Formats: sequence, structure tokens, C-alpha cells
Amino acid sequence: MADAWTALLPLRQVFTAERAAYINITNGLTGPDIANYRNPYREWIGAQIRGDVYGYVFPGDPWKAAELAFRDASLSHVANGVYGEMWAAALISAAFTSNDATDAIKVSLSVVPPGSRLAEAIHAVLQLHKDGLDWDQALKQIQSLYGHYSWVHTVNNAALVVAGLLWGEGDYTRSVGLTVMGGWDTDSNGATVGSVAGILAGTAKLPSHLIDPLQDRVRSALFGFDNARISDLAERTFSLAVNGLK
Repeated sequence: MADAWTALLPLRQVFTAERAAYINITNGLTGPDIANYRNPYREWIGAQIRGDVYGYVFPGDPWKAAELAFRDASLSHVANGVYGEMWAAALISAAFTSNDATDAIKVSLSVVPPGSRLAEAIHAVLQLHKDGLDWDQALKQIQSLYGHYSWVHTVNNAALVVAGLLWGEGDYTRSVGLTVMGGWDTDSNGATVGSVAGILAGTAKLPSHLIDPLQDRVRSALFGFDNARISDLAERTFSLAVNGLK
């Protein structure tokens, strides 16, 4: 994993925990020191937003998705920073075989240490939804409970992801829209919710006004992937998923 990072990722295109880990790798550190040494960002959201692909390639197998996410996250993060990626991967994996967002969220909790701050936050948002709060009330409560964290910490942003999915009520645009309007790390959270809500909705229900302007292209700082076709990346991901299920 470390070799892949230094071969494919430009240093100035990675930030916070990832940049700290990258520098530690190039300075010859190994093992847990890579994530820990001079890395005050090690519980931030950087690992959580890397978890999607592991959910994609192990659909319906959240524990396997979480296992790979753990290996990935451990290079740059610790504790809730690692749990966040495991959770996101499991959540996306579970979405493939769940009836709705609530089911997927409950399944995803199985990979999160029950005594962790991340698990507590997810359970708290589930309870707010069960208690019947409307979106504005729930958002106010979430901000009150978790607003003391950095705006790019794992715990508060995971809580907002859960809220966007629950109050989005199965509507893709509403789910992503509420999440982004909720604040904190808007692009990261919108992407995670988009993954889950998109899987639950299915391709036929994805809005064309969000898809067509992309023109089947994605820009990337990753060497060899700039201006790649989204459809090609989807096909590669699908092939990995099929092989993983054999």
C-alpha cells in the first residue's frame, strides 16, 4: 500500500493525515509509526472517504469490505479514523442487500467497535430519527452534540452521513442535498451518501440532470487516471466484484 501511494499519488495532491503518512513513508518510517508520527489528523475523515470502493467490490459482504478498509486506513489513521473507513465500506456493501438506509446502517454497525465514539454517534442519530424529529431539529441536535470536533473529523461527519440517509427517505437527490446542506465536510459526505443512496435507488432512478453533465468523464490527480471514463472505471470495479464473489 505504501509503495502504491508513493508511486501513484503526487505529494501535493494529498492532505492532512494522508500527507503526514506520505512524508513518514518517504522518511523511512514503518508500521504504526507511519500513521502516528507527527500526524494530528489521524482521526480525521481522510480514510472514511477512501472506503467506497471496498464496499463496491464486496457487495453484500460488509465484513470483507471492512477488512480491506482496515488495511487501507491503518496506513494513515488510528482509532475512529480507521473505524470510519471500515464503517463506510460496510455501509456501502450492505446497501446492495438492504431494503433501505436504516437496514444498511444497522448492518454497518456490526464492524464498528461498540464502545467507540463513532458507534455512539451513529446510534444517537438513529435514535433521533426513531424519536420523530424533523430534519431541522435533528441537524440542530447533531451540531450540538458533535460540533466540538474539527469540521473534517470522522465522528461528526459520519453522524451527518447517517442523518442525510435517514431523513432523505430513499430519495437520491434529497439524501445528497440534505447532507451537503448540513455542512462540515460537504463534498466528502455528499459523496458517501451518494454511494449508498445510489445503490439503494438503482441506476434507473438516478437523476439525469446530475449524470449527463459529467459526460462520462472524471478528472483525477492520480497518475494515469486523469480524464478517465466513468463507465470504464465502473466496468473494472464490477469485474473485481465478480471475481471476489467467486
